[in-house]
Amino acid sequence: MTIPSFVIGIAGGTGAGKTTVSRLVTRDLGDSVTRIPLDNYYEDLSHLDFEERQSVNYDHPSAFEWELLREHLEALLEGQSVEMPQYDFEIHNRKEERVTVDPTDVIVLEGILALYDEEINDMMDLRLFVETDADVRILRRIRRDVIDRGRDLEGVIDQYLSTVKPMHEQFIEPSKKHADLIIPEGANSVAVNLLEEKLRAEVDGDAVRSWERGSLEEELGEKRSLDMDGD
Repeated sequence: MTIPSFVIGIAGGTGAGKTTVSRLVTRDLGDSVTRIPLDNYYEDLSHLDFEERQSVNYDHPSAFEWELLREHLEALLEGQSVEMPQYDFEIHNRKEERVTVDPTDVIVLEGILALYDEEINDMMDLRLFVETDADVRILRRIRRDVIDRGRDLEGVIDQYLSTVKPMHEQFIEPSKKHADLIIPEGANSVAVNLLEEKLRAEVDGDAVRSWERGSLEEELGEKRSLDMDGD
């Protein structure tokens, strides 16, 4: 594998399609990619009871253990394995077990605030922000939290209005300025195909790490024009 790894950050609001973009742009990389969910780095709140953990603002930057994440990314970039924490959304706390993560050619950090921390941004080779309409995002959030995470509908809506929406406006949306490329409409197929090609070139050793916002946006615009011409 290549040392240091090629690190991608994928940020965006809740329900924007970050995980989908992460999966699509790396689908052909097999074992050459490691995905790190930012959610796994929520602070350990074992000292709080369940009711207290329910009231924590999990969309605020202070909810995350940034120092541990920095240490783990630095270790992976140096070719060392790390013991990544795991998070249980039903109990609002970390699980007891950890998972061993080995360094790979490509590392993807994905989460609402993946582009928030300056030091972590400096470790990244490519920063993406997934932008999706707010109405679509809240509907996805409700479906995920109620069906997949076993939460009640009223609680999900209350949380969205009290913390998710204001934190998005205060912290998540402003982090978009750090992105090398903004992917509109969730998993935009043209953008995904462009990134997929470039990541494959990285893994194959056929690319130079010269990812700049202007050049990426220009290349994306050219591909869109070609697609329109083809239609």
